[in-house]
Amino acid sequence: MKSTKYTRRKFVCTSAAMSAAAPTLLSINLSHAKDLGKPALLGGEKAVAEQAPPWPIVQKLDEDKFLETLRSTGWCRLGNNVTTEFEKAWSSDLGVNHAIGMVNGTSALYSALYALGVGPGDEVIVPAYTFVASVNAILQQFALPVFADTDRQTFQIDVTTLEDRITEHTRCIMPVHLGGNTADMDEVLRIAAKHKIPVVEDACQAHFAEWRGRRVGGLGDAGCFSFQETKILPCGEGGACVTNSDDLYDKIHAFQNNGRDRKLGKPSEGYLHHGANLRMTEYQSALLLAQLTRLEEQCRHREENAHYLEELLKEIPGVRHAARYEGNTRNTYYLFMMHYDKSQFDDLPRSRFIEALRKEGVYVGGGYHYLNKHPFVEKMLHSRWYSNIYSKERIERYWKNNHCPENDKLSEEGLFMSQRHLLGSKSHVEQIAAAIRKVHAYAKALKA
Repeated sequence: MKSTKYTRRKFVCTSAAMSAAAPTLLSINLSHAKDLGKPALLGGEKAVAEQAPPWPIVQKLDEDKFLETLRSTGWCRLGNNVTTEFEKAWSSDLGVNHAIGMVNGTSALYSALYALGVGPGDEVIVPAYTFVASVNAILQQFALPVFADTDRQTFQIDVTTLEDRITEHTRCIMPVHLGGNTADMDEVLRIAAKHKIPVVEDACQAHFAEWRGRRVGGLGDAGCFSFQETKILPCGEGGACVTNSDDLYDKIHAFQNNGRDRKLGKPSEGYLHHGANLRMTEYQSALLLAQLTRLEEQCRHREENAHYLEELLKEIPGVRHAARYEGNTRNTYYLFMMHYDKSQFDDLPRSRFIEALRKEGVYVGGGYHYLNKHPFVEKMLHSRWYSNIYSKERIERYWKNNHCPENDKLSEEGLFMSQRHLLGSKSHVEQIAAAIRKVHAYAKALKA
C-alpha cells in the first residue's frame, strides 16, 4: 500500500495575513505554564476562564423568520416558496446551477448516489476516515463501500490509493471534505476523468470551503451538505444536494419528492420515477435563510482564530494542527483537527490528555476511528440482503483487500476540537493554548 508523501511546499499551514501578524503572535509567551498552577484534573483552576459561545446562535432574525413561517401554516414546501428561496440562495452562494433542500445530509448523499445509478453490485470508493453517514449512504443503495486510505497529514482521503481501489465495478468516487478542510480535488477529478467515474463530494462539513478559489460541492458531478445543529450552517436537521447538471437535478429533485417529476404540473401525472419523501420543511429553510446572513462573517472569525491557534501550537511539542493542500484556498474549520504525539507528553495516553483538556474547559475528542473495520460494516456485508447480491468469493476478496494502515495510525493520534472554541475571543484562544501547555508541563503527574 502506498502512503502519501508530500514536501513542505505542498502544504499551506498559514495564510499570508497570519504570516504578516507573526511577530505579534510569537511575542505571546506560553512557556511558563506552571505559573498557571496545576491542571484542573489534579485540583487546579481551569485555564479557560471564558466559556466558548453557545451553538447554535439564535438572533432576532431567526425568530422572526421561523415565526413568520410557523404562523403562515405553510410548513410543507409543496405550494410554498421558502425552501425554493433557500435553494436559490444556497446555489448562488456556492456558484452552482442547482440546489435541492432535503431533510438531512445523509439523505442528500444517497439521493446523489441514486441519481447516478449506484445500486446492488456497484462499488463506491470512500475514505476510511469519515463520519459513518458517508458509508451508510452507500449501504443504503446496497453497494459496496470500498475504503481508500487516509493522508495522515491532512486527515483527508489519500489520493495515491485511489487507483488501486478502482475495479470494473467502481461506479462512483466519494471524497469527503473533512472538518472544513478539502480533499485534493485536482487528483480526485483527474483520476475520475481518466476512468470515466462520476464524483460525489461529501461536503457535509465544508460549507464555504474552497479549492483553488471555487467553493466545494460544485467541483464534482454532485455535492452534498448537512445542516445538522452542530454544523456551521445549522437548522437542527437538514441537508442539500447541489449540481451543475440539469439531468442530475431533475433526477435528485424527483427522488426527494416521491418520484414526482418537477416539470409536470398535475400530481397525478408526475410520478415517473422511483422516489422517497425527503423534502425539506419550510421552517427548516426559514432558519437557514436567517443563519445564512451571518455565515460568511462567522467563517472569517473562525479562520482568524484558527490561524492564531495554529501559531500558538508551534510553541508546544507534541500537538500540531492538520495540514492543508496547496490547492486549498479556504478552510472554514467546522473542526479544528490536530495530531497528538504522546511521546512528547511522557507517554500520556490520548484518552487521559482529552480528559485533562476537558477539565480545563476545552472540548476535544478523539476524532474518527477504524470505520473500515467497524463491526456494523461486516454485519451488513454478511447479511441476507448482501448475500443475495454478492458471491461469497467476492465478499472474501473484499475483506482481504480492506486494509488502511495510515488510517489505523491516525485513528490513534487524531484530535477534534469543536468549532465553538473558534468563535470566541483571541483571549479565549490563548487560554486554549495555555491549557494544552499546562497539560504538557504536568504530563508525567497526569499519567501517574
